[in-house]
Amino acid sequence: MKKIGIISDTHSWWDDRYSQYFTGCDEIWHAGDIGSEAVLDRLSAIAPVVRAVYGNADGGPLRKRLKEMEIFETEGVKVVLTHIGGYPGKYAPGMRSRLQLSRPKLMVCGHSHILKVMPDRSLDVLVVNPGAAGRQGWQRVRTLITLTLDQGSITHCQVIELGEDKKQIQGQTI
Repeated sequence: MKKIGIISDTHSWWDDRYSQYFTGCDEIWHAGDIGSEAVLDRLSAIAPVVRAVYGNADGGPLRKRLKEMEIFETEGVKVVLTHIGGYPGKYAPGMRSRLQLSRPKLMVCGHSHILKVMPDRSLDVLVVNPGAAGRQGWQRVRTLITLTLDQGSITHCQVIELGEDKKQIQGQTI
């Protein structure tokens, strides 16, 4: 059994509450638009495993360090982790065929800054977009997700709201 913390679209923003909500996670996954290697380093101090992909706004150092897409299995759950993935009925170009080919149980993506947890029953995959945890973008409420993977099952999905972003919340750009 593993508890997973899921974050996306930090755009170099750090909020100390990431530590609060991800402490106790076995892994943290970042679905792109990280903004700075320092964000990954700080996440790595919270959980022993940090998996991440680069996003369209990430520059050279992150693109050299990370892949655009990761496909892996943990706790009997096959996962596709990418930045631009879309969602059921509106997948990014090529994503539906990628999902048909790889047959994951879970797809995690970011990019839209829109929180979504949606099953695609036609592909038997749960699509998770944790929304945006950073301050860049139009979203009003910053969000994170935690969930548990155990023997092929995805359970205990929790959406964490960091509150309305009134540009006065404690945090820092790193």
